[in-house]
Amino acid sequence: MNTSIEGVLSRLSQGREDRLRHLEVRPARGAVFSPWPVWVSDEVRQSFPGVTQPWKHQVDAAEAAHRGEHVVLATGTASGKSLAYALPILNAIELGSTAPNGRGSTALYIAPTKALAHDQLRTMQERQLPWLRAATVDGDNSYEERQWAQRHANLVLTNPDLLHHSLLGSHMRWAPFLKRLDYIVIDEAHIYRGVFGAHVSAVIRRLRRICDHLGSTPVIIAASATVAEPAIAIQRLIGDPVIEITEDASPTPERTIALWQPMDLGIDGAEPVHRTATTEAAHLLADLVADGRQTLAFVRSRRAAEGVAAMTRDLLREIDPELVDTVSSYRGGYLPEERRAIESSLRDGSIRALATTNALELGIDISGLDAVVIAGWPGTRASLWQQFGRAGRGDAPALAIFIAREDPLDAFVVEHPASILGAPVEASVFDPTNPVILGPHLCAAAAEISLTDTDAIRWFGPTSLALLADLADQGFLRKRSTGWFWTRRDRASDLADLRSTGGAPVRIVEEDTGRLLGTIDQTSAHSTVHPGAVYTHQGVTSVVTALDLEDLVATVVEEPVDYTTHAHEISDIRIVEEHEGHPWGEASIHIGQVQVTSQVTSFQRRRLITGDNLGEQGLTLPERELLTTAVWWTVSEEQCTRAGVDPSEIPGAVHAAEHASIALLPFFATCDRWDIGGVSTARHIDTGITTVFVYDGYPGGAGFAQHGFDIARQWLTATRDLIRECRCRDGCPSCVQSPKCGNGNNPLDKNAAVRLLTELLRNATD
Repeated sequence: MNTSIEGVLSRLSQGREDRLRHLEVRPARGAVFSPWPVWVSDEVRQSFPGVTQPWKHQVDAAEAAHRGEHVVLATGTASGKSLAYALPILNAIELGSTAPNGRGSTALYIAPTKALAHDQLRTMQERQLPWLRAATVDGDNSYEERQWAQRHANLVLTNPDLLHHSLLGSHMRWAPFLKRLDYIVIDEAHIYRGVFGAHVSAVIRRLRRICDHLGSTPVIIAASATVAEPAIAIQRLIGDPVIEITEDASPTPERTIALWQPMDLGIDGAEPVHRTATTEAAHLLADLVADGRQTLAFVRSRRAAEGVAAMTRDLLREIDPELVDTVSSYRGGYLPEERRAIESSLRDGSIRALATTNALELGIDISGLDAVVIAGWPGTRASLWQQFGRAGRGDAPALAIFIAREDPLDAFVVEHPASILGAPVEASVFDPTNPVILGPHLCAAAAEISLTDTDAIRWFGPTSLALLADLADQGFLRKRSTGWFWTRRDRASDLADLRSTGGAPVRIVEEDTGRLLGTIDQTSAHSTVHPGAVYTHQGVTSVVTALDLEDLVATVVEEPVDYTTHAHEISDIRIVEEHEGHPWGEASIHIGQVQVTSQVTSFQRRRLITGDNLGEQGLTLPERELLTTAVWWTVSEEQCTRAGVDPSEIPGAVHAAEHASIALLPFFATCDRWDIGGVSTARHIDTGITTVFVYDGYPGGAGFAQHGFDIARQWLTATRDLIRECRCRDGCPSCVQSPKCGNGNNPLDKNAAVRLLTELLRNATD
């Protein structure tokens, strides 16, 4: 294999010079070491083979935790954060191993995914410490395995879902473990944002409350490679002050970052058309693997992961048939044994090319990867750097390629490289006091241990008292002299779904055999497994024949097709309550509660390779209602006139502005385009004038719209500039067209949107 990154890029871009839009080489960095902490035993030190001296940030974090301080370690990908939290944990467990029952100290490791917890278990077991009894506890355990962990484990590795649905509710069975709990590790802490972050914040507080009740006060050690203002973010997550360690002392290899535009396929009407990012990713993936480079390709959806893997295999049949079987896909919805097998094959090198969703974004140990290809903006700068960091986990130079989709954010990135390569990651946005989220957790807390007013204020904040009274009025809780109690027979934890998936998942079943192929959350089912949708599993395509929303089953029939399907959804919005607002001259900007009614009404079939529209078919799915938070802005008739936007142009102008503002909000908040929605109208029934809404796609809101309101001038100025600077004539997917538009991107008026936004911003204030 040619080890020169320059040589690789030269070969990749040969005949494709117009596609390499930006190239940046980040030099290698040397390490800064510190002596081992004096309290670390020889046995523990020797369990880290190859580590003669730890790096300074590892020691600083370990020392802080050992002193009893909550700490967050926010250093780069592959900077050895696991050693930092392992040292105080192993020290405490070793000291406690002489206790009469051999379990004098315990620790709990919390990861956002099962795969990461299992990976950490494997690493801990490789240390071969005789007094360390570690176990993963998740939905894949047998009853006997869980019983063993309850009785004997001194290190338990789990996830927030298991804590919420099982461990906290049966805390008395876990009391011998929890009352000795000295440390809680929260790994990949940047994942806990938005609605998921608010849910996990409540779970962590419930856990700490139970520990307090049992007499333990565990120290929290949080770790993340990509989190802005880490001390503030983690304090919001756990409810107590945290010290932060951010200076990275680890060595890093040279990393070359390339921003890539897919191949130009010619002109369609007046606008240029490019090959899809997923097709381009398959071509680059095949070329890199043929060059001898083990490569990950990150894509935006389960369907795309399967599609890229299939296309890569087809390309490799022509290049080197022996490599065809080294290509695989990885995504959520796989069965546990499938995930484990793929992870193992990636580590041992038998898989050379893997197309994956963000399921492999996190810190599973797959060191030695040579390259990463990212097909389309992953949602946040934090995720982008997590994915970039999956390559270069050794000494050899690494390559990371970002491929732009026909999307406003992607276009903005390749035209403004400094917007990502020179900018900090986004702030972590979530609201732990959101009543829609906090209410069910207060019920769960009361079911676990009766909840006093003092408890509620200490762990969940002063706003929880009014919420407790509301829950009592609704019949969920009852107040007695000793506190608030859960009054129902069903499980309180079932009231909250941490992943905001709207309850139990929809099962995807093969019609002819009854075989379970996978699962998908209810909120995604309408747009993903509707009748006629294409579903792909392990490279095999099927077509959905029926979606039963009562029994939560989608049936599919295997069918080779050369197209994908894309659902269209329409929405209506009503203002329920305005929380705050202020004028921008004659215009105004507002934040408040809204009711959104949406319905998937049709779907398009698009050619797999070119993206050509093959036709649209109607659907008869039920409406869904969402009570959430929105930011909205209005402009007067006089402003429209001054902007040169006549009444016939207003619908297209506000529709274009809505699309572009949704596309750019992820640059300012830790959200994804698919986490938010929008509605625009020339005359809204509640405001009486031209209005554009952008709302959180989660019950009660997730903080994204609020953040948009807080930085509205900056956000909408960037929106105007994006539309104005796009080189298209009438509007394109790189500025105002949206892949999720329920109206088929009609009407859209790019130029009128620029004029209207300029008038809106004329008197804008921070």
